[in-house]
Formats: sequence, C-alpha cells, structure tokens
Amino acid sequence: MKRKYYYLVAGLQDITLDIHKLSMGQVEFRQELQTEVHPQDFKLVEKLFLPYDNKNLLSLLEKKEEAWEDKGNFSREQLEESIKEPTGELPAYMNRFILSFKDDDPVYPNMSPENQLTSLFYEHALSLENEFLANWFRFNRDLNNLITALVCRKYDIPYEFQIIGKDELSESIKKSHARDFGLTAEIPYMDDLLSIAKEDDVQYREKAIDQLKWNYLEEATFFEYFTIDKILGFMLKLGMVERWLALDTDHGMQLFEELLQELKSSYELPETFTEK
Repeated sequence: MKRKYYYLVAGLQDITLDIHKLSMGQVEFRQELQTEVHPQDFKLVEKLFLPYDNKNLLSLLEKKEEAWEDKGNFSREQLEESIKEPTGELPAYMNRFILSFKDDDPVYPNMSPENQLTSLFYEHALSLENEFLANWFRFNRDLNNLITALVCRKYDIPYEFQIIGKDELSESIKKSHARDFGLTAEIPYMDDLLSIAKEDDVQYREKAIDQLKWNYLEEATFFEYFTIDKILGFMLKLGMVERWLALDTDHGMQLFEELLQELKSSYELPETFTEK
C-alpha cells in the first residue's frame, strides 16, 4: 500500500513546460521532501539525482575542472573519500565503476568511461522495486538511445557504442538499418521521434523531446493522486522547467555542439581505456 501525501500534493504548483516562473526549484523541493515524506520514500527521491552524482564522480576520476553539480546526493568530500577507499556510502554500481576506472579494466570495452558509468547506472535503475521509477528510467534510456542514434545517423557518426543496454530493443537500435530500427510497432512515439530528428532547429528538437517526456509522466502519474509516484513525477517535471528557464537560444546551440563533440570523441576512444 502506497503512502498518501494529501496536503503535500494538493499544495504543489500547477506547472507546464512553458511556465515562466517557479515557486521553488528541485533543490528546495528536495529539502522540503526530506522532512515531509517517509524516509523510505525519500530514498526514491534521491534516485532521481544519481545522474548528477555520476557526472561529479566522472569529473573527479578524469580530473576535469568542470562545474560541480549541486543537485547530486553526495558531496565532493564523500566522492573523493570513496575514490580513495570504498566507504559503503555510494551505490554498488558506482564503486564497481571506480575500481574499473582505477584498474584501467573497462566494464564494457569499446565504450567511453561516461557510457560505461551510464550503463551501470541504468542496470541499477531498471532493477529498482518501485515500478514507477524503473519504468521511467527504462523509458528515458530508450528515448535517449533512439534520439542519439537518429542524430548520429544524421551527421554520419557511428553510434554502436553510444547505445546503452543489452536488451532486445537496444540491440535493435545498434544493428537495424531500417529507418525506424524496426520499432514503430513497439514504440508509440517512434513517428514523433523521426519527425523531431529531421528538424535543424536545436531548440525545437530539445523542447519536443522534453514534451514527449512530459506526456509520459502525465500518463504514468494520472491515477497516482497523492502517492510518492505523483511527487516523483512532479520533481522530474520541475527539473525540465528549470532547465528551460535557464536556457536561451545561443546556449541551446552551444549544448548541441558539445553533444556532437562528445559523440565524436567518445567514438575515438583513447587506447589506454580500450586496450588492456
């Protein structure tokens, strides 16, 4: 039986993807939830922020001077200590990646370190007992895989090692030469994605992809009136709105150029991480 949070859910701001002002951001909302929801449910909230921890961890391991993601669950000190010696604070998939990286022994050969860590994260996320979270992460992984493959095709970039996962759908994306990877019957939003990928307007494409995610969350939480799943869905939407409020056209183009560069550079992997 799922716990109900009547007053909390009733008090949530009514938001849309195009809203111009938020009453609070993800960080503030997470701080509120820490005292307002059951500890077991708050652990589910923390799962949503693991991708930020992944980015921070990789930045530390690769000794990159990148901006710290404050939305992560773990502090810089916690991650640095766990890199030196496993502390038990981090999820098992993170510790596995740390050991793999330090030993120069890739978990998934031919994949970039980022994609290896992402693969391990999704293995963790898809095994979660909370059905909403597991389904969301699967949807998000599949959507990201499909748009990555379509963008790579558009710019003639090999993408076999950009695809996350080893299930049947992921393998179809890697191997199929069909326009829709033979997945239209399985993926209800496949036609939308094919149309989105044709667009040259980067800002439009990104917004359209987020709209697909928004629509998914609307449907997945429609009957979750006052449960933690409704709150998780709101948190995810909040993140999308925050992102768009912070972006402008020039920034959107910059992000896209960075994405293309990452795709190209991760295909040409350094020998130190591909040869043992």
